[in-house]
Amino acid sequence: MNCSPFKSTEEKIREAAKQVFLEKGFDGATSRDIADKAGINIALTNYYFRSKEKLFVSIFEEMFQLFFNGTVEIMNKQISLREKISELIEHDFQLLKKNPSLSIFIMNEVHRNPERMATSIGLMKQIQHSLFEEQLKQEIARGNARPISSMHLMPLIFCNIQFIFIGKAMQMKMWQMSEADFDEFTNTHKQLVIDMITTYLFEFEKV
Repeated sequence: MNCSPFKSTEEKIREAAKQVFLEKGFDGATSRDIADKAGINIALTNYYFRSKEKLFVSIFEEMFQLFFNGTVEIMNKQISLREKISELIEHDFQLLKKNPSLSIFIMNEVHRNPERMATSIGLMKQIQHSLFEEQLKQEIARGNARPISSMHLMPLIFCNIQFIFIGKAMQMKMWQMSEADFDEFTNTHKQLVIDMITTYLFEFEKV
């Protein structure tokens, strides 16, 4: 589906590039693909962004920010740790429901070019110095939470959600799901992940 004719040329190029890069990655995408998706002449793509690489870097940084920025905001909210974990899972779920290719796009491109991880340094520092980190340490010290580092807790929170969207095509084929079936499955799975992680973290036998 081509981009809206009411957007500026630059906006149409960026919107098209997001769709093409998410679907094909940097190596698989061409400037021609992007121009066709935007419904413009390929020369205009080069005029506005000079090269596929420059356009990709711009899109990658935007996607990376989208992937993590909401997470940092939730981590610093003035709510309980239990509520915060539920909100983090909900946020990740809604983000990937709207952008099911986002997670594998980020992982593939970082694997292809590890230097892209430089984009994450500032965000990782924000996570490490967030209220979430402080709350986790406090709850562990009080004996209210199982001893675990955020380095281990974060993958438990996010990977259990991200995998179902990364493996969407496989899940639908294996279990013969329609889109409606998959939507119902993911909603149920999200609640299972919330229950599993909060039970593991907060409901344990204290020594």
